[in-house]
Amino acid sequence: MTNQQLLKTAHVWSAGILLVFLVLAIAMGVRGSGSIFGQQNSNSNANSNSSAQNQNAKSERTTNRNSANTNAQGERAGMAAASSQDSNFMMDAAMAGLMEVELGRMATTQGSSDAVKQFGQRMVDDHSRANTELMQLASSKGATLPTAIDDKHQKDIAKFSKLSGADFDKAYSKQMLSDHNKAVSLFEKESTKGTDPELKSFAAKTLPTLQEHLQIVKSLPGNTTGDMKSTNSNSNRSTGNSNKNSNSNRP
Repeated sequence: MTNQQLLKTAHVWSAGILLVFLVLAIAMGVRGSGSIFGQQNSNSNANSNSSAQNQNAKSERTTNRNSANTNAQGERAGMAAASSQDSNFMMDAAMAGLMEVELGRMATTQGSSDAVKQFGQRMVDDHSRANTELMQLASSKGATLPTAIDDKHQKDIAKFSKLSGADFDKAYSKQMLSDHNKAVSLFEKESTKGTDPELKSFAAKTLPTLQEHLQIVKSLPGNTTGDMKSTNSNSNRSTGNSNKNSNSNRP
């Protein structure tokens, strides 16, 4: 083989080897690129899913938080919107009404006079009706009123539970006189100074019934003029005897 032929052969082999290396390099580059692109797409999808999940979770938390705030504010909305006069009226009237109903029930069974028994039943009927109306009115305004007698008034009920007959009649009559003087004053104030039109209307509508109760109470045993004079007379005699005893002990 001549030198010229050897030179051609060497060139061919060199070109072949370069071509092989070039093909291998391209193949490896394509695989690496595909791996990189795949990893980027995977990361992109993961990030996208994570972002969507975070947004959904954030949206759900926001919705729940807004819902909780709405419920909490809704319960207080009526009381917050009401003036202190209206709020105090609803609370005091509700508790007083519960007390009148409970004592009225006791009067029908523990009282001795027909007047006390009949008045007690009227307290149950009239105040139960007024209590229901007030509860519904307060509920429409988002206010929550007591449905049970508190500890302070339970002590008064405990005292009456130990009485019966004439003793119960006198104690009950005096309690009703005090309670209805307060109730008339409470409802008069709301009917003139309240700010909520519906509460003012309720107070004005209920007031005549309370005033009628008060007039009846004044004629119950222990509250009549004769009973009052007798009580004052006994008190004066007791005071006089006390003064005499005190004078007789002087040197």
